[in-house]
Amino acid sequence: MDLRFKFSSLKSFAHLFRIYDWSDINYLHILIPGHPKRLPMEIGLMLMANKGPSVPQIIKLLDWEDDTDHYVMVMERPIPCMDLFSFVDHHGGSLDEGMAQNIMQQVIDAAKTCCKRGIFHRDLKLENLLVNEDTMEVKLIDFGFGALRKKSAFKVFQGTREYCPPEFYMKGRYHAKPTTVWTLGFILYEMLCGEYPTSYDRHMITRAGVKYFSSFCTECCQMICDCLQAKPQERLSLDKMHLHDCFKVQSLRLAKPSSKTGETGGQN
Repeated sequence: MDLRFKFSSLKSFAHLFRIYDWSDINYLHILIPGHPKRLPMEIGLMLMANKGPSVPQIIKLLDWEDDTDHYVMVMERPIPCMDLFSFVDHHGGSLDEGMAQNIMQQVIDAAKTCCKRGIFHRDLKLENLLVNEDTMEVKLIDFGFGALRKKSAFKVFQGTREYCPPEFYMKGRYHAKPTTVWTLGFILYEMLCGEYPTSYDRHMITRAGVKYFSSFCTECCQMICDCLQAKPQERLSLDKMHLHDCFKVQSLRLAKPSSKTGETGGQN
């Protein structure tokens, strides 16, 4: 993704400052409830994402300023953290199933919250997810390609080309929730396999299902297959993703007694 902004970060503080120059970006403003004037799209979407009960999986906008030729955003900066792409790379290029499942649950929570609050992020990917290396907490960042969610189709693709859903290539349109599920399938695949699913991979996933995989548990493979269906109506429901058997398997593993202590594992 093109970073269409100039930014500076104060590394000694838990804040990130971004300065956007209007000459470098699309001039999009929206009007949201509670604000008397139109706001830059990204600021408006972040305010919407943070409105209501706090969701730790979404980065917080601490302050902002909109001027005639630029706008500034001040966001929280988890310490220590790195983006998920770097995190996967630092773990040998792929993650084990338990770690991937833990991260995936948090990403799903962030994606569902965005949709419930009227936001279509449009650029869910490893680089836009921060991981706290100490706590394993995940935060969704970068709403720069985002849009207001709508029931009708989007006809212009915005986001990272590799994550573009097949229905856009086939019919020139795509919808928020099925596309979000598609990108979530990409993220899980990348965490486990260490690479994008190629067009051949996606074709074989649609044809062969879980039989295409050999190295992972059936439930994780099934979740990838359920997300990466070529037909959007056949994909897993975003609202029911947290109920998938993939996460039930994780819970059972965590509950198994330790062979050394006899204690029961758990997830905080």
